[in-house]
Amino acid sequence: MALRSKLKVFALLPALALAVTACGGGGGDTTASGVKLVKAGELNTCTNLPYPPFQFREGDKVVGFDVDLVDLAAKKLGVTQTFVEIQFDSIKSGAALNSGRCDVAAAGMTITDERKQSLDFTRPYFDEVIALMVPKGSGVSSLDQLKGKRLGVQRGTTSLDYATEKGFTPTEYEDSAKQLLAFQSGQVDALLQDLPVVNDWLKRPELKDKFEISAQIKTGAQYGFAVKKGGNPELLKTLNDALDTAIKDGTWASTYERWMGSKPESTPAAG
Repeated sequence: MALRSKLKVFALLPALALAVTACGGGGGDTTASGVKLVKAGELNTCTNLPYPPFQFREGDKVVGFDVDLVDLAAKKLGVTQTFVEIQFDSIKSGAALNSGRCDVAAAGMTITDERKQSLDFTRPYFDEVIALMVPKGSGVSSLDQLKGKRLGVQRGTTSLDYATEKGFTPTEYEDSAKQLLAFQSGQVDALLQDLPVVNDWLKRPELKDKFEISAQIKTGAQYGFAVKKGGNPELLKTLNDALDTAIKDGTWASTYERWMGSKPESTPAAG
């Protein structure tokens, strides 16, 4: 009789384990629409700060163009967007998403064939243009004029790829703030960085008086948000639906004007 009782208890253990997992004992959450999230009630976004005007701190909040667009998906899911600050290399490699640090990557990130091997990207939402930033009055109008000079780029970015392709061995910095500081202190002679970031820098009087954009490079590439490779198609669809709606109803254009300071020359094609 005692043996039978023990057998009944052991038989119940797998069912109890499943029940605990279903109740959230294993962490994470699945919304009513089937979207898997790392943490219940939150859409965790991995990003690299600061990267104005796409994402940066304003007081105790993270704000910016990317933040507003991802918020549209968070609202569709009925959750709150939260942020995980992490190095860009961990974002573009897929490591941050694969390790469960976050649900979505949003970092003014260019869609490339290499990155597609590790990430599932949304539809494009922004055209990439790289700016060459130089001291004012330097007379430099192209990258070719900087041969033998010190060029600064942000690590892991398409600016680094472009500089390397052009025969440079640039100095790499972990984030845009360190890159700018190095330029201001004379450690490098010029910078390559995405145009909206440089435009945002040059809004500051102390920078506008000393530096300028000498060239703009239209790469033909575009930005996208990303989710874990093969791991969250429902979230990818939610992000795409939010972007499509924003493009069609004018929200994308008004968000662009708010953060870029001008009306867009064109808008992305809706899916």
